[in-house]
Amino acid sequence: MIKSILPLSLIISFRFFGLFIVLPVLSVYAINLYGATTTLVGIVIGGYALTQMIFQVPFGVMSDKLGRKGTIITGLLLFAIGSIFCAIANDILMLMVGRFLQGAGAIGAVVTAMISDLVKEEQRPKAMATMGMFIGMSFAASMILGPTISSFSGVPTLFYLTAVIALVSIVVLVKMVPNPPKITHTYKQKMIVSDVLLNPNLIKMNITNFLQKGLMTFAFMIIPMVLINNYEWQMSDLWKVYLPAMIFGFLAMAPAAILAEKKGKFKEILAIGIVFFAVSYLLIGLSAGYVLFIVGVVIFFIGFNMHEPIMQSLASKFAKVHQRGLVLGIFNSFGYLGTFLGGVLGGIFFEDVGLTTIVYTIAVVCLIWIILILTMPNPAKKKLMYIEINNDYRNNMHKLDTISAIDEWYINDTENLLIVKYDNDKIDEEAILHNLK
Repeated sequence: MIKSILPLSLIISFRFFGLFIVLPVLSVYAINLYGATTTLVGIVIGGYALTQMIFQVPFGVMSDKLGRKGTIITGLLLFAIGSIFCAIANDILMLMVGRFLQGAGAIGAVVTAMISDLVKEEQRPKAMATMGMFIGMSFAASMILGPTISSFSGVPTLFYLTAVIALVSIVVLVKMVPNPPKITHTYKQKMIVSDVLLNPNLIKMNITNFLQKGLMTFAFMIIPMVLINNYEWQMSDLWKVYLPAMIFGFLAMAPAAILAEKKGKFKEILAIGIVFFAVSYLLIGLSAGYVLFIVGVVIFFIGFNMHEPIMQSLASKFAKVHQRGLVLGIFNSFGYLGTFLGGVLGGIFFEDVGLTTIVYTIAVVCLIWIILILTMPNPAKKKLMYIEINNDYRNNMHKLDTISAIDEWYINDTENLLIVKYDNDKIDEEAILHNLK
């Protein structure tokens, strides 16, 4: 599993690194471009997420029909072209176009689908957590390198760097990632989109991704602006807030992932992270000095990094195997919609309403959000059984539909395997085999 997952996790972390590295300084850079307003700056910060949201499902369909690798290469090329547009932009509108192009290469769900192709289902939570850890590490590294590099060579250098990273990712994909096996699944029922859209647990996860990403984007808009405008910091000083935030956030990742994956404490970790979001914004908005402001930023990063390694894995746990691509596509679209609106609405309200009112509103939203999460069950741990198919089994598979303890079953036609997911507390493997005879 490791040989397959590490290169893909590296690719997706490279891509997020390219998006994250400009976030700490983008608002301060963009506001000084020709034609800039705080609303347009908000669109620039969150603009890539709008095209990400739009192209998630089309890229997923493209990967199903034309192959995962070709789709990922297309997305990385679009990201590289958009980065170059951003680097050479001399006004706010050209920068906006570049950000839209960066987001058009929507490969997040495709990489997740490819991971699902390459690993067995019981290994997928670990694979998803590994990918989340890589994304978290890229997030942490970008918080330090972004302000540091830009203070010496300018923000355009960051965009050129992201273009190079995208091209390097293509080389990693071609040279290090194996081709996924060609597997045909036969399911006991057809996929119904409404089942996914109306699933109450998936609705809660989609809302969670929307709010988490929206709060992240708004945070990256106001943090540098407040430090520079209110506390007279220089851009070269921003590392002083992002470094401790990165360290504490990174330290929070592993315990959060272990408690969630090993102990089944998914919703508890989500709820604690949300509490951190509320506290952090109250400190950021109400602090009278930069020390409490920095404490607020650190607490925000801790909450965000607690969430990030487990989000994809948790969303996938509420999906049937034949719904996973659709579920993750919709889940990611909600996240990118939150990223976009966090920048746009943040820019509008920051200018017209004021930060104090905004943070009180965010605290109330977080309280409602926690209640929503606490009504969601932690996904039950299921067992998987792999059965080599013979004629008797094939003729009796329909009997599995009548057993409530079986969560789902499907056929891997390529390997001639019947895969059964079941509740180990209610039925055992011997009873399942008995029903197939």
